[in-house]
Formats: sequence, structure tokens, C-alpha cells
Amino acid sequence: MSDRLSVFKTYKLYVGGKFPRSESGRVYEVTDSKNNWLANAPRSSRKDARDAVVAARKAFGGWSGATAYNRGQILYRVAEMLEGRREQFVREVAEAEGLSKSKAAAQVDAAVDRWVWYAGWTDKIAQLAGGANPVAGPYFNLSTPEPTGVVAVLAPQESSFLGLVSVVAPAIATGNTTVVVASERHPLPALSLGEVLATSDLPGGVVNILSGSAREIAPTLAAHQDVNAIDLAGADEELAKELEIAAADNLKRVLRPQPTDWTDPQGTDRLTAFLETKTVWHTTGSLGASGSAY
Repeated sequence: MSDRLSVFKTYKLYVGGKFPRSESGRVYEVTDSKNNWLANAPRSSRKDARDAVVAARKAFGGWSGATAYNRGQILYRVAEMLEGRREQFVREVAEAEGLSKSKAAAQVDAAVDRWVWYAGWTDKIAQLAGGANPVAGPYFNLSTPEPTGVVAVLAPQESSFLGLVSVVAPAIATGNTTVVVASERHPLPALSLGEVLATSDLPGGVVNILSGSAREIAPTLAAHQDVNAIDLAGADEELAKELEIAAADNLKRVLRPQPTDWTDPQGTDRLTAFLETKTVWHTTGSLGASGSAY
């Protein structure tokens, strides 16, 4: 028998690139599919949610102002780091969702591939969502997509890792910053993702991860005047309706929950969900006495 003591992992929130404990000092037990104890997760408070919004807003200028190519490099780096910790995530997903090791591995591999896929879109989405518009007159008319701002994300409740990646990666790929409320029952893969993000090149505050009760945290985010959009992927029908009403106060963009199989191939819908369109008019002018225009 080993004479070593077990070293249990302490899970913390991920806010502003740091790992604080919840301001409330509370934790809750996380169990596996057979109700066996896995860990204690921090139970975030409304103050934690407000702190996360402050961190996301602070990071928005630098992240949205970075070149699309640079954002793509950083997202690819996240995928590299996830690949290096593959076995840890396979174990956590298997325990959280009651999956076999092979099925959990398939979920983790799909999540890593999804990071790579969205990394490749960062410098291409402008061609899909923007362009030159034909107008009747001597003008250039150009539309370009811009990030919405700070996006609150309620992660899917059952798909603890693949679903999480499927909602977070596209939001940040287009230059938004996020405050993520992890699955309440299965928060450990999300909290471990924070450790990966902290050791990648992603600036602190671009992704902030909270664990705890969505019913406690989400209303604060939905009503927050400095949150520009909210993704309700992990909300049930009753909570989603409540949050939509709160979000209307400052005209937040709302992505409503819909039945989704997170193992289906990803698309560009979540890339364009949190983009605004800026349209610029500019006179073409004329060249010389002939009146030719450019």
C-alpha cells in the first residue's frame, strides 16, 4: 500500500486570466453519473458575475482590435494545448456524462477539431458576412462585420465539453469577449478549460468561466447594462423566457435555445450570431476632364 496522501484537485473560477475562489465562499458537490463524489466546485455569486463582465469589457478593445489572423493563431494554440491534455479531458468527460472512455475520447477529439475549424474562419468570416454593395450613384458602399461586444453564454447543460466549445469558440473567433456559465451538473471540464486558456496565448478576460446555478447567475448577466448579447443555449424554456425579458432592457442581442445535437458538424451560424454590420459610403470621385470615375 502507498503511504502517500491523495492530492485532490481544487477547482476555481476563471476570471480576467486569474483563478479566484467565489466571492461568496460557497462550493457545491459535483458527482458522476453514479452519484459518486468527484470534486467541490465554486458556486458563483452575482458579484462574481459582475466582476467577470468588468474583465470581459476590459479585454474587448485589445481582442476585437487584434488582426483576424492573430486571433486564428491563438485559437489554434488553444487546440494544441487541449490536445496535450487530452487524457485529462477524456477522463473528466467520461465521469461527468457517464460515457465509456472511447465515447468520451470521441467527444474530446471533436471538440479539439472544432477549435481548429473556428480558428480557420477568423480571417474568412468577413468575406462571408460583408462585401461591396451595388448602389445607384457614384459611391462605394462597403459592409464589414464587427463584433457585438461582451457576450454572456449559458453553456449546454448535458454536453459538458463539446457543447461548451461549440458555443464559446465561435463567439471569440469573431472578436467578442465572453462570460460563460458552465453546466451546473457537469462543470469540471469547463473549469479545466480555464486552465488551458490561461496557459495559451489568449489574453486574460476574453473568456471568463463561472460555475454554479444558472438561475442565480444568469439574471444578473441578462440585466447587466454592459453585456451586449446573450446565448441561451443552456437555459430551459422557463429560464430562457425570463432572461429574454431582462435582456430587452438594453436591447441585447439574444440567441434563443434550440434543440441541438452537438455532435453534428459545425456551421457558420454561431459565427454570424454575434456580429454587427458596419456600412460605409464613399464617393468614387472623378479623374480628369473626361469625367471617368474610379
